[in-house]
Amino acid sequence: MLTLITLEFRKLFLSRSAQIALLVSALLPLLWAVAPRLNLLLGDMTLISGWQMPAVSIGVAVQFMIPLFIALVVAEMIGTEVSQGTLAPLLLRPVSRTSLIVAKLVTALSFPFLLIGVTILGSLLAGLPRGFGSFLGGTGMGPGLFVGVGELSSAAAFMEVLRGGFLAAFMLMPVAALALLCGILLLNTASAALATLATLNIMRLLVVFPEALQQVLLTSHLALYAQQGSVTSSMILLLIYTIGFSLMAIFAFDRRDV
Repeated sequence: MLTLITLEFRKLFLSRSAQIALLVSALLPLLWAVAPRLNLLLGDMTLISGWQMPAVSIGVAVQFMIPLFIALVVAEMIGTEVSQGTLAPLLLRPVSRTSLIVAKLVTALSFPFLLIGVTILGSLLAGLPRGFGSFLGGTGMGPGLFVGVGELSSAAAFMEVLRGGFLAAFMLMPVAALALLCGILLLNTASAALATLATLNIMRLLVVFPEALQQVLLTSHLALYAQQGSVTSSMILLLIYTIGFSLMAIFAFDRRDV
């Protein structure tokens, strides 16, 4: 299993789509360091610390760009192998289908953490001119969001960014699992990515329905990284989505004729 997982990660890092996604995620935050009208995006609020840059970058990218990257790259894990004819010969080897798809699943669920990780690194690099000392305000991912609740030390700001980054990646895991499921069902990268994004957009459109329904929608929890108070219920729901899509992907792959 470890060998399969290592192989899948190697394929991931050699994928041109994954390379572009990681590069853009790392470099895009640097735009905020020189953007003259960033205050319009933030509602006339001025950033005063480099610790605030990760929340800005994640907040802008997580609604569309990062889910798009995840949908394309993860769908490609199945679609490219089908189009290149490398998946069928692999299944002829003494490797169970379940082991193979679990290895792909582990890699797919790790991709959001990679994207968020490089986004935070790029954001901190972009925040260098503003410094990383103590400041009056918030990181955008802790109590009071950007306004904060008083003076925030560097150590406390770092912990808020670390917490927010983990929650941002965690909340995107169901998107990766959904993309893999669509890739297995459709066996085509473009179709699977489109199906994944269409599913997310349909969920967003369901905001016109009662609040009770909205609370169980995946898209209602895509601001988890900045959520205050208890995040347990949201994390449990997102975990249920992730496990559900993952089990469906394993079940579908075991029975899919490729």
